Amino acid sequence: MIPVECYIDILPVFFYNLVSCFIYLTFILDMLLLYQISRKLSMKNNFRSAAKASIVLLCRFLGDTMNVSFDDLKGKVCAITGGGGIIGASLSQALAGLGVKVAVLDLNVEAANKVAEQIAKDTGSEAIGVEANVLQEASLLEAKKTINEKLGKIEILVNCAGGNHPRATTQSEFLTELSESALKDSFYGLDVTAFQKVFDLNFLGTLLPTMVFTKDMLELKHGSVINISSMSSYKPLTKVPAYSAAKSSVNNLTEWLSTHLAKMNIRVNAIAPGFFLTAQNKFLLTDEKTGDLTQRGNKIINRTPMGKFGDPADLNGALAYLASDISSFVTGIIIPVDGGYNAYSGV
Repeated sequence: MIPVECYIDILPVFFYNLVSCFIYLTFILDMLLLYQISRKLSMKNNFRSAAKASIVLLCRFLGDTMNVSFDDLKGKVCAITGGGGIIGASLSQALAGLGVKVAVLDLNVEAANKVAEQIAKDTGSEAIGVEANVLQEASLLEAKKTINEKLGKIEILVNCAGGNHPRATTQSEFLTELSESALKDSFYGLDVTAFQKVFDLNFLGTLLPTMVFTKDMLELKHGSVINISSMSSYKPLTKVPAYSAAKSSVNNLTEWLSTHLAKMNIRVNAIAPGFFLTAQNKFLLTDEKTGDLTQRGNKIINRTPMGKFGDPADLNGALAYLASDISSFVTGIIIPVDGGYNAYSGV
């Protein structure tokens, strides 16, 4: 007589094989139906109809086994900081296009309102502009109150506020001599106050909004936080030590929070864009007078296998994936969207 324990052990395997057989049987029946339809249509020399019938049945099978959509995003509320900027506006537009109700947060409320109005016009989704300072908790709490009253509980947070500052940027890539001018253009000539501002904007400007806006997610027992990091977080870029250090900290915080909030069903991930022309880095990558690429801009293009700067819309796929339930078992990752920059050794 076979022990009961043996039956218990083989039950999962039995049911797995049973389901697999059912799927394959469905496929075979679909193919038989396809053959009969195609044969009849072909006998009438209607090859175009036969081809269409083949495609329809194949799509039906694939649809049954690969049911992928972003429908779960419809009606959800997203708060996006830095939403009035180039990248923030593009991300806001992308989510609204999937049916998300978007709160565009920015220190410049006029820019936020302009983006929100354009979103409503282009997509028909609800969108509001909200003034918010990501470095002031009181401002963020007031913004949250407005969002809750006008749109509802926040289920998605995109931390997009960030940037660099010329005074937190060295003029030279390498220190090669000890002259007064060389030291001034190097690490030793950095404005510490500007350095602190850049670090605060990128790191604390991610930390504080997460503290405030994820309170809704705790109540709902689900949510998705998406931080916008940078290629500079993987390999610190020359000239921008404050920005590089801050974005590296964002990656570390992303991983820490993903673990800390996992039991609350709140996922925390990040996107690390490659090189995109924005208001914050344009002075480094293009000549102000001619508009041509600087030596640094050309160097970046040469180190990017795809040979171009990114377009803000290139981030939309990663954003939708991380925001939706398609990635429900994904947390603590940083996705590079960089045209191959991080993978290329230069040789």
